[in-house]
Amino acid sequence: MTRKICYVTGTRADFGLMQSTLCAISESPELTLDILVTGMHLSAAHGYTLSEIRSAGLTIRAEVPVDLEPATGATMARNIGEMIGKFVQHLEVNRPDFVMLLGDRGEMLAGAIAAIHLNVPVVHIHGGERSGTVDEPVRHAISKLSHYHFVATEASRERLIRMGELPPHVFVTGAPGLDGLELLASQSREALCDSQGLDASRPVVLMVFHPVLQEAQSAGDSTRIIMESLALRRCQVVALLPNSDAGSTDIRNVLLEHMTDPDVRILTHSQRSGFASWMACCDALIGNSSAGIIEAATFGTPVLNLGSRQNLRERNANTMDVALNRDEILAALDRALSHGPCVRANVYGDGNAGQRIVRLLSCLPIDADLMAKTNAY
Repeated sequence: MTRKICYVTGTRADFGLMQSTLCAISESPELTLDILVTGMHLSAAHGYTLSEIRSAGLTIRAEVPVDLEPATGATMARNIGEMIGKFVQHLEVNRPDFVMLLGDRGEMLAGAIAAIHLNVPVVHIHGGERSGTVDEPVRHAISKLSHYHFVATEASRERLIRMGELPPHVFVTGAPGLDGLELLASQSREALCDSQGLDASRPVVLMVFHPVLQEAQSAGDSTRIIMESLALRRCQVVALLPNSDAGSTDIRNVLLEHMTDPDVRILTHSQRSGFASWMACCDALIGNSSAGIIEAATFGTPVLNLGSRQNLRERNANTMDVALNRDEILAALDRALSHGPCVRANVYGDGNAGQRIVRLLSCLPIDADLMAKTNAY
């Protein structure tokens, strides 16, 4: 009898990281896959990326729309409550064998709360990691509500065990976002620049900067500092609009001020293959995205990691931590542009996470002992 897996997705980011693994689950004769879609996937302002899930041929069990405006912490909190209720409705009817969640966003927390109260085991991917802001406590909260853990690194496994998770329930699979990443980056620098009317012979910087809940009031000013610094070094900029979290409106407004700048291209969304190609071909990635911490090292791309959002995550050699200060950003840009690509080595995995995840989902025990979860003090 096949096992039914339900995956919750709310953003282009988590789906992009998980797409190859989700396809592998869907193709496995021992597993079936349903997807609950919510959040930014259903927002035209964020690219209506539900279309990418459909294009992948995956089964969408339900769409759970929520209001993303105003982009405040209060909206984020209310949405968690709304999603819990709607997830419960769908999980009660469809009764999956596992609910699978990735990372640290509110929709994943909502999925964990709904599932555990319906006695459905939860599998958490990318638990045990450190980061700044609200992300870390939310990630650890999801881990404490989860029954199995598929982590990216040995250090994350050890951290979860110190937090009281049972060692036999914590598996190092690597980061799913690394699977097939190099093959996805199939577009050349010249083709990418031509598509955006940029000069491939000049420096190109990929910018992915998201708001930090506790620093939402300064998000616009921080974005302005980044853009001014890049202009001073005459960098061409390919900037993705931010997620919908508190402070995102100010970031979007500052970026949109540069829509007519001949050296700046503002993208609402980039498909995974395009994003991977830009990440591989750019001279540097700047911002505070986990893509800079986890994925960019696969290409050796220099990364300027700004501010507190990724505090305490394990670093690869390509990452420079830089304060949101013009002088420091300029100095780091000079180092990155003069140094060029770094050694390709990635602590987050070998690109085979999906195979391991499919195998584990197919064989891990589901029994009363699993659901009677307690901390291993």
